[in-house]
Amino acid sequence: MFFKNDNSEKVFNQINEKLSPSIDIVKKDVESKGKKLSILYYKSLVDEMNIQTIVIKPFFEIEQLSEFSNHLQSNPKTKNFQDEADALQELLSGRILLLLEHFLFLIDFKKDVDDTLSESSVETTIQGPHLALSSNLAINITLIRERYPQTSLKVKNTVVGSVSRTKVAILYDEQTVNKDVLIKAQKMLNELNVDLFQSGEQLNDLITRRNRSLFPTIMMTERPDRVVYNIAQGKIVLIVSGSPFAIIIPTVFYDFMTSMAEVYQPFWTSRFLLSLRYIGLLFTITLPAFYVAVTSYSPELFRVQLALSIAGSRANVPYPSYLEVLFMLLMMELLTEASIRLPKTIGQTATTVGGLILGQAATDASLVSNIMIIIVSAVAISNFVIPISTLSFSFRLTKYILLFIAIFFGLVGIVIGIFVLIAYLVNLDSFGQPYLKLFLAKPSESKKMFKT
Repeated sequence: MFFKNDNSEKVFNQINEKLSPSIDIVKKDVESKGKKLSILYYKSLVDEMNIQTIVIKPFFEIEQLSEFSNHLQSNPKTKNFQDEADALQELLSGRILLLLEHFLFLIDFKKDVDDTLSESSVETTIQGPHLALSSNLAINITLIRERYPQTSLKVKNTVVGSVSRTKVAILYDEQTVNKDVLIKAQKMLNELNVDLFQSGEQLNDLITRRNRSLFPTIMMTERPDRVVYNIAQGKIVLIVSGSPFAIIIPTVFYDFMTSMAEVYQPFWTSRFLLSLRYIGLLFTITLPAFYVAVTSYSPELFRVQLALSIAGSRANVPYPSYLEVLFMLLMMELLTEASIRLPKTIGQTATTVGGLILGQAATDASLVSNIMIIIVSAVAISNFVIPISTLSFSFRLTKYILLFIAIFFGLVGIVIGIFVLIAYLVNLDSFGQPYLKLFLAKPSESKKMFKT
């Protein structure tokens, strides 16, 4: 159950070099009464208290080297050391590597992750894991290590905030990461000049202000599986101590439009769902503007029956169509914000009932037309099909820009506005990566790795 070789120390040091540098790699050297012991392990994967009790304490209490060696071999969790590659995988499984004179031992001290971790509440899926990240930095690193057992996964640490001194962990796969992006990310963190740094949302806000960007260029996620999926694609993950959200960089437009549910769905089902999101996105930003443009400038685009129906529903509305749209969109935004602020037990009921009463009362009072209620409902539903909330907020603002353009320029203004929006997205980048890259460079490889 042990490995003895004159090159044992050399093998031990080679394994240590392959795993370094990473903040969760621990190498301890202890000496007592002529005995020398070296220990190597991932502190994010093992229970250090058990190591202290079962290994280190007996090492100081047992005088004879042979007796201590027998003590280690008698542990039922001790495994035979085979070769360097096997040892690396065992370390990633929660074992520790011991070097005692010329002997090498592998003992299982795997840490049990707390089963009381909360489920994902922001990025929910029907299938697949439901576990969410924790506010504890060490637990988050453990969750990611367990799901991505690769020696190439490196974890580095930095401190942000002159007053708060908040710890930020940087995780990446050194074999697939873009080195230029890694340098930019580290430089960005070093240059952050803030007193208090509490969460990843602050970082998103600081980057958005610096770039004056309407759209998010970094992603916030609470899902460990999304974190692992992006690390496998060569991206960098930042985890802020005290925050249950991880930051993924770089992030392109396509990333914000994909949900982790697609990974657990058949190919054509996932493509269908993705297509629905793009259709919903188009409805969100264009329906209000299209309604104003057609009713104000080009009613002849509709069939006669539909045009007469819309005109009849608006016959008693005392103001122009753009004021009607603005009024209903404002009410919708207030209901959306109220649903976020209200307690969860009554939030959905209150906003649903409030929306129904408001819509019915507004049509009965001839403040808005029936068709306007349908359009606003479609816009609200379409906006929520975008899986990442930060992009959803951006398009909530974008629809107002197109609406104001449509008020003055009609359908021509909408077309020009969409072209300007596309040009803006094409010109945008995330840490040097093109923002409007609609497809992954190697989707098959990353998906295969994730499924494995």
